[in-house]
Amino acid sequence: MATKNANKLREVGQILQGTGIAVRPCPGSIVFSEERGRSFEENAFIKAACLKKIVGDEPVAGEDSGLVVERLDGLPGVMSARFAGNGDDSKNIEKLLDMLSGYRDIADRKARFVTVVVFLGPAGKITFTGEAEGFITFFPRGRNGFGYDPVFEMEGTGKTFAELSAEEKNRVSHRSAAFRKLAEYMLKL
Repeated sequence: MATKNANKLREVGQILQGTGIAVRPCPGSIVFSEERGRSFEENAFIKAACLKKIVGDEPVAGEDSGLVVERLDGLPGVMSARFAGNGDDSKNIEKLLDMLSGYRDIADRKARFVTVVVFLGPAGKITFTGEAEGFITFFPRGRNGFGYDPVFEMEGTGKTFAELSAEEKNRVSHRSAAFRKLAEYMLKL
């Protein structure tokens, strides 16, 4: 998997547990090209292609995820990890909540998490997408997860992703949806 994010790697491993598909980390020495894509798919492909150059015939998966907030014209979007400029989760959350502070109606705080996985395997490039609909809370809640999980409440749960256990989150998350599609595809090969 083309990521250096230990949280994502662990989460994907948990999602794919029991499928017989092993998730291997990329070499620690790899230097990924800067994510300059205008979409999650472009960024996922940049990562996958970079790793593919190193591992050759081995199948690889590149992934990009982010938060899309309607009232902010899709921000933080592909810049989700670097929204506040430095990749610090708490600063990203602080900036997001500050930008939404004028929106007190929950309907104005609609958001969705998006994950796009680009798989480079025997059949070439295949793309899988997962989404989770919800809204941005007024303050962080919960201690689990990472990234924007403490401020993203998924529709119908009454809880933020950070209030869910790893097992609960992995049943309903955007990343789970995308990687389960990848697993179904791989198991058919």
